Amino acid sequence: MSKQVVEQVIAREEKPHLLVDISRFNLPERYKSTLLNEKWQSTLKRQFALPQHTRVVKATLSLCPVCNARIPAVVYEEGGAIWLKKRCPEHGVFEDLYWGDAEMYYFFLQWDRPEYIAKGLANPYTDLEFYKDMGSCPEGCGLCPVHKSNTVLAIIDVTNRCNMACPVCFANAGAAGYVYEPTLEQIEYMLRTLRAQKPWPPNAIQISGGEPTLRDDLPEIVRMAKRLGFTHVEVNTNGIRLANDIEYYKALLDAGISTLYLQFDTIDEKNEGVWRHRLYHPKAYRIIKEKVIENARKLGHRSIVLVVTLARNYNDKDLGTIIDFAIRNRDVVRWVNIQPVSFSGRARLYSKEELRKYRITIPDTIIEIEKQTGGVISRWDWRPTNWPVAVAKMVEALTDSPKPLFSMNPMCGAATFIYYDEDEKRIYPITKLVDVDAFEKGAWDVYYTAIKGGIYKQTAKVKALKLLKAVKHKRVKDLIYDFLVKKDYESLGRFFFNVVGIGIMHFMDTMNYDVERVQRCDIHYATPDGRVFPFCTYNVVGHREKVENSFKVDPKVWVKVTGLSLTGWSKQKFAELNKS
Repeated sequence: MSKQVVEQVIAREEKPHLLVDISRFNLPERYKSTLLNEKWQSTLKRQFALPQHTRVVKATLSLCPVCNARIPAVVYEEGGAIWLKKRCPEHGVFEDLYWGDAEMYYFFLQWDRPEYIAKGLANPYTDLEFYKDMGSCPEGCGLCPVHKSNTVLAIIDVTNRCNMACPVCFANAGAAGYVYEPTLEQIEYMLRTLRAQKPWPPNAIQISGGEPTLRDDLPEIVRMAKRLGFTHVEVNTNGIRLANDIEYYKALLDAGISTLYLQFDTIDEKNEGVWRHRLYHPKAYRIIKEKVIENARKLGHRSIVLVVTLARNYNDKDLGTIIDFAIRNRDVVRWVNIQPVSFSGRARLYSKEELRKYRITIPDTIIEIEKQTGGVISRWDWRPTNWPVAVAKMVEALTDSPKPLFSMNPMCGAATFIYYDEDEKRIYPITKLVDVDAFEKGAWDVYYTAIKGGIYKQTAKVKALKLLKAVKHKRVKDLIYDFLVKKDYESLGRFFFNVVGIGIMHFMDTMNYDVERVQRCDIHYATPDGRVFPFCTYNVVGHREKVENSFKVDPKVWVKVTGLSLTGWSKQKFAELNKS
């Protein structure tokens, strides 16, 4: 048993009476009615054999990690953390850490309200009959009429080939025993499927895999996405080809790529325990990432997201260094996206003991960042990723145009922004620049005023201008004023290139699966069979394997037909690269 788990067990046994004072939080009525209902609490504790000193937060549905059956589960507080416990009639009881800090859980729970939940698609891809016949959520997926969110970020896998062998790969890329690589015609069909969504089509697409840069025709795929109306096109990559082939990088930019979603687990070349280093020495791993940044700078590309697959006892101590790297390279790096490891795909092979050792949750990550930045970025500088719903609805009401709603469950992710003040040579979290809670409250006020219509629309526009009062930092307030009045785009641009966003997105696995969460997922995969799947359904329940098996090619046949290796390089191309 790991040190972390031992400490958690001791804490739960020694301090069973310490529950968070929930009166400090403005919790939705749905939770107040259960958290304070003694009869309901007693019933659930008895049903799931929970100690009396615990507090049940909610009942939900989860998955058996052995047979994938949908089973009852309970989310509860104990020992300062939030846990999920479930019981499969055939395979027994399972328990896992759900959120590592109970206080932050209740803070985020304040955003789990009806007004933050979208209405789903007006034209779902499957019907209720299919949903019921296939066993309901998450098996009867595609998207169904029960799903509550639109697609905010769409994903298409253009290959399952890869030039790395990361043991935490949720796509099991490069090791599935077959090649899954959709044709250009199939890719266009997937893109058109996404753009047909109503009431509004998604405009952001991530091209993923496998390693998508193994396809020589990737620039053509990017051009296709742009032609079909995707205004934001990003490529998910480990950066190996882009570090070594700047002309290929340039071709992607010329085709219209917006962002590189760059694998970036560490920048510490001494961290030899990092899983990504299975094929690369830590020093080489660092050189590859720095070379991509250097090439981006040479090409004038100013939109790279550093993507950190995070695990405890792995790279959790590198967070401060990674954020510092992003700030130092803020002319190129726009965002740091941290993904606490999901034990799905190839990572399902980890034992229960290993899972406990590596499990890290969103609040654990936030608190670690607080420690490693000396409190400059505190735990209270973060908001759930559904926070922007108020702003989107405000803009939608003012413009009479549907907007994408980041309507996912608040426990799915967290985000903040940091601003580097060039004069003071220091960083400010967004909460030090703007009263974000006052801004959000004002945005809701504008929205509810605007939807009345008529003369209220003008009143709403006046109220929207008053949102500037929420800006606390004088320099920022003056900057926004100059933009609104003087149309000073240059100054505004300089400001935004001193801003780096930090996000945390914890995708689920069978141990911590919460059906209620996945029904609000807005990150969706499109597949060649004409369906669309939520991220945590596609990668956890087995839909990925079913889809890929329907379109797979035997590796030997694929190599013979294409003349390429499974890692993408022909002998001639490899020789040319080495000469250069």
